[in-house]
Amino acid sequence: MKIVVTGSKGFIGKNLCVFLREQQYDVLEIHRETQEQDMLSYLSQADFVYHLAGINRPKNPSEFQSGNVDFTRFIVEQLSNFKRDIPIVLTSSSQADDKNDYGLSKRAAEKIVESYSTETGSPSYIYRLPNVFGKWCKPNYNSFVATFCNNLVNGVDISIHDPNKSVRLVYIDDVCQSFLELLDGKASSGFQKLSTEYNTTVGEVADIISSFKSSRTSLFMEPVGVELNRALYSTYLSYIPPEKFNYSIPIHTDERGVFCEMLKTRDSGQFSFFTAHPGITRGDHYHHTKNEKFLVVKGEATFKFENITSGKRHELMVSSLKPEIVQTVPGWTHNITNSGDEELIVMLWANEVFDSQRPDTIMKKIF
Repeated sequence: MKIVVTGSKGFIGKNLCVFLREQQYDVLEIHRETQEQDMLSYLSQADFVYHLAGINRPKNPSEFQSGNVDFTRFIVEQLSNFKRDIPIVLTSSSQADDKNDYGLSKRAAEKIVESYSTETGSPSYIYRLPNVFGKWCKPNYNSFVATFCNNLVNGVDISIHDPNKSVRLVYIDDVCQSFLELLDGKASSGFQKLSTEYNTTVGEVADIISSFKSSRTSLFMEPVGVELNRALYSTYLSYIPPEKFNYSIPIHTDERGVFCEMLKTRDSGQFSFFTAHPGITRGDHYHHTKNEKFLVVKGEATFKFENITSGKRHELMVSSLKPEIVQTVPGWTHNITNSGDEELIVMLWANEVFDSQRPDTIMKKIF
């Protein structure tokens, strides 16, 4: 299937072209530098068209007419000439019902596409997109999310006129996925809606993104695995230049080895690692509530446990050659000894962040 994407060098177009090529589609790109003869050639080959090109911040208001209305008319007129069933997707705007120049031009483009569908019988799919954000979006242009991310990454203050202003956001990956789903021909022609949309405020978005920047020093990471936080975090990371991909974390060294905290969470504990020289023992303490999971990633270790009331004991040997989790249990003193002849490296997860005022770590030497 040959797919034409207009506006292919823009934010949405660039992402969509990547998604399409991942699915092995033959993508024909139309952008500002595309010559008219090439444009006509691509459209004549099209099995499907994503019409993403448009003007939203022109130097002259007349560009709304030429970029949004006239160019859309040109596209559908060419498609109509080919006398084939060629579906088209139009990216309109949530402002299409507004009476400003931009909104009027987007509504006019919608009507052109609707007429094309009526006259030719070819499906048309129209998206009135709100604020779209994600990787490769141009800062200081049409996405305040991109501006916030870019500024915070580069140490520039962000300016917020009204933190309580409501905003509707959609994530670029969700947009592209919805676009791809149209290729099976099962969707009904007409206006489309994304299944995932985020209703939030400018201030909330600023606070979330700011927390990502501070996480490198505090080591505290907000929940970034689902929904808006996930999408914003991925977007924020995309603005980090290669020279800032890495950052240092505190390291504590003594005669036993090193201990390093890597990441902390508000409600799911923290991740650390430590090393131990051959023959060195770490631990010899118990917890009332705190619990941990250990994973030996290099070397061999002996774990010893002793119940603080019954005196019952347990011992086990663990090697990095056979990865397994060792769980500590409240009320059991425990320690870990490097029983091999090389440096021992152990990953550690604790269910709570260490609190020096309430450490819940009571020293007690065991056998």
